[in-house]
Amino acid sequence: MAVNLRRASGLRLEATYFALGQVAVRNPATLRMRRHRKLKLVFEKPELNKVKLRKVLAAYNVEEAAWTKTPDSPYESSSGPEWQNSCAVIMSQLATQLKEEIMTTDSLNAQLPAMSADLMTLPKPLTSVMDLSTAPRHGSLLRVAYQGVPGAYSEMAASKAYPNCEAVPCDQFEAAFQAVELWVVDRAVLPIENSLGGSIHRNYDLLLRHRLHIVGEVQIVVNHCLLGLPGVKKEELRRVVSHPQALAQCEQNLSKLGVTREAVDDTAGAAQFIVAYDLKDTGAIASSRAAEIYGLDILEANIQDDSDNVTRFLMLAREPIIPRNDRPFKTSIVFTLEEGPGVLFKALAAFALRKINLRKIESRPQRKRPLRIIDDSNNGVPQYFDYLFYIDFEASMADPRAQNALGHLQEFAPFVRVLGSYPTDITLICS
Repeated sequence: MAVNLRRASGLRLEATYFALGQVAVRNPATLRMRRHRKLKLVFEKPELNKVKLRKVLAAYNVEEAAWTKTPDSPYESSSGPEWQNSCAVIMSQLATQLKEEIMTTDSLNAQLPAMSADLMTLPKPLTSVMDLSTAPRHGSLLRVAYQGVPGAYSEMAASKAYPNCEAVPCDQFEAAFQAVELWVVDRAVLPIENSLGGSIHRNYDLLLRHRLHIVGEVQIVVNHCLLGLPGVKKEELRRVVSHPQALAQCEQNLSKLGVTREAVDDTAGAAQFIVAYDLKDTGAIASSRAAEIYGLDILEANIQDDSDNVTRFLMLAREPIIPRNDRPFKTSIVFTLEEGPGVLFKALAAFALRKINLRKIESRPQRKRPLRIIDDSNNGVPQYFDYLFYIDFEASMADPRAQNALGHLQEFAPFVRVLGSYPTDITLICS
């Protein structure tokens, strides 16, 4: 009954690994109480923003919603139809607001150059607001969110991770996280590090903020191409647009061309941009697939300065997978440490003593506690940053060594969280 209630109401199962692989599940009655308070807040404060409205309406959009009565639940005196009627009122109000916004957007778009029919048929990226009306398609292909527009490297990673999936574009990384949490999509595939540009810190922060689980990884060899409108020659370009990292990875070749650089949100978006505005003096750095989708010419292939350019992507889901020992696994964790000499050494020794190989160490300052004060002797002057430590190690959580290592780490780490235990990707696909 608990599982049916979770699926019917769109609630995700929140699981946290502990040293011995235990799982903690949030009390469904508490979740229903929180939803009740959110609904009440909507009626009392009509100006509530759409982000909060979306969370309230997520339950209304799910088919066959079933709410059970519990002694401590505020739904003891509320029936399912009453809940749906209340949500229907909110939905109609929100639809009116969205209609006004769409009319405003359409009037602005009428002033822009006409786009080709093929370009207009491409799926539009989800945002934190417009994904309200996009309900999961039960019984269809697996829906996988990625950041960017069709033709992005992230779309290629999603296709590698989940062949034959329905790739769903999102305008920002956080929109992809939210799409999974709200059951709009089933999975998300997002970049976490690049061999040239380093870590994508934004996604490290979002991993901690959201309660999604890493269920796999994929690696893509990035081959940048210089794209232009049909008939345009490379020498005719005056500027080049692309993602900031792509521009940085092609710095030397762009300097030889003598063009100015302009940054946009993603590589495929740059290709879409020059097509939409018919910019003959502008090129885009993107993938060969983006050239195919948007009808652009490849003016120069492999324009990056370094040919060894690999991006690692994480596969995210609402629920963790079951760790196994029959294939190579990797586990990602995040933890904090108290200040003191040799504390980080002790943390790493918990893995070294058990012959567990560490693949990656990343530190990020804590947002809520960025500075630490030593004592009162320095008149309250902050001395240290408080850090979060992210570690990837080669072991499955089903391995007793990993369980014992985390048990050892918890003895002196105030906070430890397992982000996921998942199969290691050992294959590379060229873009």
